[in-house]
Amino acid sequence: MEKPILNKVNTQVYRQFPEMIGKKPSVKSYAGSKYLLIYNGVAKTANGKSINRTVRVVADEIGKILKITTSR
Repeated sequence: MEKPILNKVNTQVYRQFPEMIGKKPSVKSYAGSKYLLIYNGVAKTANGKSINRTVRVVADEIGKILKITTSR
């Protein structure tokens, strides 16, 4: 995945999941010309505890996000 396209996807993910800001995703090829990006971070719960969070993004070759899933 090219750097400008990766930056475009990162911006969209960081906007939706602020706890992922600054995290670099692992990028894998996925079904044809699509890419799977996996972000790992730590989120804070309402009572102040920390939990691990994983965000999986499927994007096409032009940076359009097709699907986002997240763990809790």
